[in-house]
Amino acid sequence: MSTEDQAQDAWAVMEKFYRAEAAYVAAGGFGKASYDEVAAYLDPEVVLYQAPGLPFTGTGTWRGHDGLERFLATFSETWSSMEFLEQEHWGDRDTVVVRNRVRFRARATGQEVDTLILQLIRVRHGRMLECRPFYWNPTAITTATSHS
Repeated sequence: MSTEDQAQDAWAVMEKFYRAEAAYVAAGGFGKASYDEVAAYLDPEVVLYQAPGLPFTGTGTWRGHDGLERFLATFSETWSSMEFLEQEHWGDRDTVVVRNRVRFRARATGQEVDTLILQLIRVRHGRMLECRPFYWNPTAITTATSHS
């Protein structure tokens, strides 16, 4: 398989993951939605590295299927919806970089946030192995989710 084919495969995995993730959040997350479709796109050794300081980042490092399920439970408590408005991607073998323009709606306040997230993602055997998201405007996210 060529490098370009592998990068496209990584992007194809992420497209499916993003759809499953958005559906999970929209259905209410943990205890209200099935996690099976999300888990289908995660390597058993998956690691998510979240930046500290956001309302859903917790410890910052989430490992394995259980860790990602706990992260998405917290994420789903924070957001009632997420809509991918624009996506660009670049890849090389098992790595894909994705620029997402996303609109979130906060559960606590009902406020919407339209922001950019850049993600560095590694895929192994057709499943996400590692994800490092970088949020363009963390202040807007914190403001939308806080009752101040």
